[in-house]
Amino acid sequence: MRLLPMKEPDRSWRSIKGQWKKDAESVGEDFSTFSTGSYSAYDALTRDGDNPNLYCLSDGERIHAACQVSRLMMSKFPNPILRARFIVVSPVYELGIADTSQYAQMIVALFSGIVWLSRDTMSAGHIRFFLKSPGDAQYFAALRASAPGSLFSEFTTGGALIECSLTEAVVAEPA
Repeated sequence: MRLLPMKEPDRSWRSIKGQWKKDAESVGEDFSTFSTGSYSAYDALTRDGDNPNLYCLSDGERIHAACQVSRLMMSKFPNPILRARFIVVSPVYELGIADTSQYAQMIVALFSGIVWLSRDTMSAGHIRFFLKSPGDAQYFAALRASAPGSLFSEFTTGGALIECSLTEAVVAEPA
């Protein structure tokens, strides 16, 4: 799975919602009721067309999740950070069509995509990744242990927030 900008017609919010509507309705869920709330934020963000801060996790055939990603300065960090928040996932995960292990793989793939962005197009040495819930932190427990050669010099979870710093060797130099 790859994390891609929601720019192309097949990765537009409208297209994603169409796919997710079919997913929800395949198990008898009323999509208009199901989508009330979390999807409304994306409706507002995409009202005027593309939003360059929106990314989606795709396997080439399906969109599994979307989130807002921004590179910004925060007073507690000396360099720009990458912040990922407002995660929404396909109804496949929320309605039990996919099992827990598939959900875990998807959320880890989403985080991996954010790490990749921090090393490539959105260069940043620190990441703040807001999970869907505090329970999702369990999928990242192994990363909290420091190990030689780790990508992370620091890795903490608290509530539904992952904060991590990349080791100096892996932080890309801005172009």
